[in-house]
Amino acid sequence: MKLVGVDVGGTFTDVVYTDTEARTTRIHKVPTTPADPSVGVVDGIHGLCDRFGISAGEIDHVFHGTTIATNAVLEYKGATTGMVTTAGYRDIVHIGRHQRPQHYSIRQEIPWQDRPLVRRRHRKTVRERLSPVKGDVRVPLDEAAVREAARGLKAAGVDSIAVCFLFSYIDPSHEERAKAIILEEFPECFVTTSAAVSPQFREFERFTTAAMSAFIGPKVSRYVGALERMLAARGLKADLHIMSSNGGVATAPVVAERPVLTLLSGPAAGVLGGAWTGALSQRRQLITFDVGGTSADIGIVDDGRFAEATARDTWIGGYPVMVPMIDIHTIGAGGGSIAHVDGGGAFKVGPHSAGARPGPAAYGHGGDRPTVTDANVVLGRLDKDRFLGGAMALDEAAAHRVVGALADTLGLSPRETAAGILTIINANMANAIRSRTVQKGIDPRRFALVAFGGAGPLHGCEVAAMLGIPEVLVPAYPGITSAVGLLTTDIKYDAIRTAFQLSTGYDLGLINQGFDAMRAEITAQFTATGIATEAIRFARAADVRYVGQGYELRIGVPDGGLDDAALAAVFARFHAAHKAEYGHSFEASVIELVNLRLTGTGAMPKIGEPAGPPAGTLEAARVRSGPCVFRGPSGLTDVDTVFYDRDRLPVDTPFAGPAIILQTDSTTVVPPGCTVTADRAGNLLIQIGG
Repeated sequence: MKLVGVDVGGTFTDVVYTDTEARTTRIHKVPTTPADPSVGVVDGIHGLCDRFGISAGEIDHVFHGTTIATNAVLEYKGATTGMVTTAGYRDIVHIGRHQRPQHYSIRQEIPWQDRPLVRRRHRKTVRERLSPVKGDVRVPLDEAAVREAARGLKAAGVDSIAVCFLFSYIDPSHEERAKAIILEEFPECFVTTSAAVSPQFREFERFTTAAMSAFIGPKVSRYVGALERMLAARGLKADLHIMSSNGGVATAPVVAERPVLTLLSGPAAGVLGGAWTGALSQRRQLITFDVGGTSADIGIVDDGRFAEATARDTWIGGYPVMVPMIDIHTIGAGGGSIAHVDGGGAFKVGPHSAGARPGPAAYGHGGDRPTVTDANVVLGRLDKDRFLGGAMALDEAAAHRVVGALADTLGLSPRETAAGILTIINANMANAIRSRTVQKGIDPRRFALVAFGGAGPLHGCEVAAMLGIPEVLVPAYPGITSAVGLLTTDIKYDAIRTAFQLSTGYDLGLINQGFDAMRAEITAQFTATGIATEAIRFARAADVRYVGQGYELRIGVPDGGLDDAALAAVFARFHAAHKAEYGHSFEASVIELVNLRLTGTGAMPKIGEPAGPPAGTLEAARVRSGPCVFRGPSGLTDVDTVFYDRDRLPVDTPFAGPAIILQTDSTTVVPPGCTVTADRAGNLLIQIGG
């Protein structure tokens, strides 16, 4: 099988090719094309094919991680969206819940009020009502009102519509009928229903998730459609799969219908790539540290498994989202992050980025503000003649000029200013890791840090030292690890049903019927993809809580028909999980089973283990030596540092820093006091302080 993974970042589009039979891997990077990222995707694939003599027509699968959906939300550049909802609930998406993002601030920004996904004038109500818990119809759907609402929204210039009824998670028939009527009146409209996107209770989060799917839907659908057409026009017959937030991939038609699935598409691939890297070197306790041009993404891999975000922790751009997602924390910190003095006179770095254009001043594209990349150039940590493997020369004079201008403002030397930029950005990233580890009762010192992305290996060792993390892993291709992660996963679909069953009185038939219905739903999705039923792997879980609690813990559920003993074991595991999470449990309290969950996985071809690096010597790998600036006990010091070509490093031969290790897609900084070894899996293992 010949596979291609393409990850679109804020600065570069990364492409990786693998031939699973020949065990060959090739990588390529091109600048991201912000106006239309699909252009960069197609150009990147063809650039790789031309560079390595690969026939584009022979590629079997293209796996793609995209930031289209995420950027549309973060930049508030989605479609003009309408909503049709139950009479009396027009303002659910405005009111939200009684919790405010900042409890005691009188000037806080509340995204769903300050930047509504659906403006109030575009929210229409109709009479309908189901009765919980069984979904009996109390008020029939007013179909004439739905038709009138559709006509009104069409006249108002709306591009997409979310249909959100109060108890549709019990029975979606009212929402489905309303969708059909809207499409009769407004066939060119993108229409989504809350039950199709997130069929579970909590109407504010469900309505907001559906509104977000409608907000990003037209843009994502157009992008996916255009990308498919461009690939075909350029001779690629490969199947296109898009990375989902849950750590799997989905087909293009599924993504076009449910675009909200792609909200963490790119970062999710990074976590998978980091986990794959760690497994190659027998490391299963990992903190993934993906630093690109614009952002840093933090993920946790515990015993080889990545965590899924809980409902209370799943937010995009400040909006709650109820779809399965890998637990990833993102901050505005990357190689393009701009250093500045704010209105209060504070020295800050980020979150704003120079992006792909103009980019850092050192890129020579007209950037005139100091960035993290420029600071690394000033400190001697980037080789101006070997950036991107020599494909791009860095403008040292421009980097010194913009950092020097900031230095004049601060009253510091350019060298002190550059070191200050790195200290601030490293502290920001270390704090982000603390928020996912220390603040959650996880000791980061038990983990290895997998540093990747174009800028991760530049900063990994210093960030690890701030946290007491003993080891840093740098993948064989750190700059394209997210693209590699795309080639390590499978097709993955999720289903959910709200059940509301108590440990003191439950309906086993209803629970088993719920799992059976979800199994049939997921099987139908895979059948449409061409994957046979016997090839699907299923995993079951339930969201469980004590009666009276507001949030749940996810507990695994065994396969097969559930009986009293099996359900009792689920409740026992919940007690143990609650004690592990919160430090206590309530053995005598009534337990409530809230949601049933089912995940189906269909195997896809994957990248194989690398053949291993060729034998080399330190002398052969040595490129040059020169002064680099590091902070030591007596302050900033120029230290003579050896620059090495990574491809020529010897295997299993430790050597001490300071060292700068060069390769096409990234640069690794090994500070004084650290020891680095290139292992047989192709990774760099850096021991911090030893």
